[in-house]
Amino acid sequence: MKSPDWSLQEAKNRFSAVVDAALAGEAQRVSRRGRPAVVVLSAAEYERLRGCDREDAPGFNELLLAMPQDDGEFPSTGPALRDVAF
Repeated sequence: MKSPDWSLQEAKNRFSAVVDAALAGEAQRVSRRGRPAVVVLSAAEYERLRGCDREDAPGFNELLLAMPQDDGEFPSTGPALRDVAF
């Protein structure tokens, strides 16, 4: 079986094979100039991953408001003093 790493030129020449492999459930990495550039996923896998970013997930402000509240007092440990000679 072909490794899921493709150069950009190879992926362009064999795009059908890239898509078929992605549809088979294996993400296909494509590199440009020797560096990772993109990943080709099946639409089902993409939607599954997007599901992690649900619209019904709480927003940042809701998370802040849900934090446990206290009296706002912080215990003082006192400053570390040193002897100063005058």
